[in-house]
Amino acid sequence: MDNSIHQQILLKIQAIEPGTVLFTTDFMAEGTDDAIHKTLSRLVRHKLINRLGKGIYLKPKYDAVVGPVLPSLELVARQIAANEQVVIRPTGSYALNKLGLSTQVPTKVVFLTNGSRRMIRIGKGSIHFKPTTPKKLAAENDVVFLAIQALITLGEKGTTDKVIHLLTNRLRLISSDVIRADARHAPRHVYKTLLRIADKLDSHD
Repeated sequence: MDNSIHQQILLKIQAIEPGTVLFTTDFMAEGTDDAIHKTLSRLVRHKLINRLGKGIYLKPKYDAVVGPVLPSLELVARQIAANEQVVIRPTGSYALNKLGLSTQVPTKVVFLTNGSRRMIRIGKGSIHFKPTTPKKLAAENDVVFLAIQALITLGEKGTTDKVIHLLTNRLRLISSDVIRADARHAPRHVYKTLLRIADKLDSHD
């Protein structure tokens, strides 16, 4: 292995903030793909970085009291998405948690994406990128998108009056026209629920 390439990559990593996600492509200017791979593998063995997945690494962060401090699953997911230039949006139990419909913080976080399918493990948690159709990603407002995903996850039977009340409060600052427009991208029972919420918001104006 070329020691100069190893040293250049090591110095670059040492200058990076702990807790940062790194990619093989970050070091393309330092040498050949093979030399970069060998250097990063060596740094993983020496525990200077952690391997999260193919071509994806993490510079670990440590606390004097608690030891290793892992970044949030969403932070890692968004850094991966930015690097790959793909769209990701929360779904499932994570959408419920972000809206306050569930107090349980999921250890398995699922994102719908226009990119490829993949799974990344971080500590005891995991990130899952689930490819989907453009229509399912089409809602423009992020909160309305979360509401759509939450209602899909709950299903018709789980969409109680309490859920509708909580969602109405979460969507209160969003135009009812925006809610109705984004609702068109949802399944029929979700569409009807969002129209009901939009009507409630209009009636309180």
